[in-house]
Amino acid sequence: MDKHPFDDSFDPAAVAARLVLARRTAEALPVYPGPLPRSLDEGYRAQDRAIAQWGSEVAGWKVGRIPESWEQRLGEDRLVGPIFAEAVQHVADGQAGRFAVIERGFAAVEAEFVFELGHDAPPGQLDFSHAQAAALVSALSIGIELAGSPMPMINALGPPVVVSDFGNNAGLIVGPRIAAWQSLADHELTCETFIDERSVGRGGAASIPGGLLAALAFALTRCARRGHPLKAGMYVTTGAATGIHDILAGQRSRISFGRWGSLHCETVPARGIAGAIA
Repeated sequence: MDKHPFDDSFDPAAVAARLVLARRTAEALPVYPGPLPRSLDEGYRAQDRAIAQWGSEVAGWKVGRIPESWEQRLGEDRLVGPIFAEAVQHVADGQAGRFAVIERGFAAVEAEFVFELGHDAPPGQLDFSHAQAAALVSALSIGIELAGSPMPMINALGPPVVVSDFGNNAGLIVGPRIAAWQSLADHELTCETFIDERSVGRGGAASIPGGLLAALAFALTRCARRGHPLKAGMYVTTGAATGIHDILAGQRSRISFGRWGSLHCETVPARGIAGAIA
C-alpha cells in the first residue's frame, strides 16, 4: 500500500526480537536496533514478527496520524499498532489507571474516543466505508491511550519506525460509554488533558481528520489487508484528540471529557517481566 520499496538490509525478525526484548526487560534503546525501515510495509513486517514473538492476544488496535510531511512519501495518512489484552484497563468515571514507563524511553498520554466492535469484520472484505464501519460498532467510550516505547526518539525517527514498535502503543484505559453516540455532532465530544493538574491540550472528535469513523474505517481496511481482520470485542482508538503529551514516571494525568466523565492515570517506573532473558 505504500510507495517505497523494501530495503534488503532491513531485517524485520532481528529488529522485532530486539524491540520485544527491550520492552520485556524495561530497557531503553537510545538508537534503533538496525537499519531503519524505509516504508510502512517494512515497519509492518517487523510489527507482525513482534506480535508473534510477544505471544499475547491482540485485544484491539490503536490508530495514529501520520504527519503531513510524511504523507506523500508513504502514501497513507494513518497507521495502526496492536493493543494487547493484558494492557487493557477498564476504569470507572473519576478513577485511575496505571502506566508503567520505561525510564529513559518514550512515554505519553493521549485522550481517545474508543470504539468497541460488536461484530466481526466480514471475511474477505478489504475496504470499508464509514457506514460499513459504523455498522460493526457496539459502543463508543472515553479512554486514554498509553503511548510508550523503549526508544526515546521514536516519533522523530518517522512513522515506519513507529509502526515497527507496536505503533508506539503501551496500553489502553477504557472508561465509561458514551450513550447515543451516533446522534452526537463532533463538536459535542470534547476533552482536555492535564498533567500534574496543568492543562496541556484541548480538543475533541472534531480534532480527528475525517471524524472518528474515518479512523475506524482505516483500521478495518489496513488490518484486513494485512491478514488481521478485526473481531467482535476488539477496541479501536481513533487518534490523539488533544495531542501527544509526554509524561514521566511519578507524574499524574487527568483527562476531562466534560459531561461524559473524566479519567486519571498514574505513572510508575516499568520493571522487567519475570523470566525475560537479556
